[in-house]
Amino acid sequence: MLRVAPAKINLVLRVLRKRPDGYHDLASVMQQISICDELHFTLRPEGIVLQCPGTDLPTNEDNLIYRAARSIFNYAGYKAGVEINLNKKIPSAAGLGGGSSDAATTLMALNDLCSLNVSQTELMKIGAKLGADVPFFIFGKSAFAAGIGDRLQPLPDLPKLHLVLINPPFPLATKMVYENLNLTLTKKKNNYSIPRFYALGDVVRELYNDLEAVSLTMHPELSDFKQLLVKEGALGALMSGSGPTLFGVFADETSARQAKQAILKKVSGECLVFFAQSL
Repeated sequence: MLRVAPAKINLVLRVLRKRPDGYHDLASVMQQISICDELHFTLRPEGIVLQCPGTDLPTNEDNLIYRAARSIFNYAGYKAGVEINLNKKIPSAAGLGGGSSDAATTLMALNDLCSLNVSQTELMKIGAKLGADVPFFIFGKSAFAAGIGDRLQPLPDLPKLHLVLINPPFPLATKMVYENLNLTLTKKKNNYSIPRFYALGDVVRELYNDLEAVSLTMHPELSDFKQLLVKEGALGALMSGSGPTLFGVFADETSARQAKQAILKKVSGECLVFFAQSL
């Protein structure tokens, strides 16, 4: 069985407060996009075997895919095994949710392949124990996320997005970015209403990420990439998640594809540049 695991971008990411348990309450608009990892699942008599060719990713308990397979097998009491082959196309530690998407796809694929009959709600609960973004990839293609990212509401009216993404040649660890975020521990409640996106201009107007300033301080060159996206025609540009990937929103597919080619000529060969669309 072959399944694809899409990346995501955050169109809005507001960090509302730091909680007493150390986590952060967020308000985020998340959108799946057309850059995808590929996972191939083959049943075997016993054990979990994970292959990640062409990467330096772990193939044991340190990998979310492995832990996702073990989690759903344990939950459902499934006694056989599976071999999983990952064709990695989403950059790692890039703010695009690749690891979380792989885990979510593993849960859903094994639920189908092994006829485990686990409900979507139960899958999301299993996923939440693996990572804060995992439930989103089970939930749907676009969503408003609150809490630590675990309270999700659908956003069905988002317009089609045509995007160019620049992934710089260095990772940014989510934990490090949050540790450098200047938020004091507070019991104050913060409310943020769900934005409405009726047209592309609404999306561009709402683009916001509290983590961007932190990442730009750590890597000032990110500002140059953001400016380059706008110079090449993006209506708006933003860092996704904790970065370092930046994306630009373009008026249509043609202008986005043209911008991608122009940007490829201007950035270092170590940068990855993608055209993508919302799913």
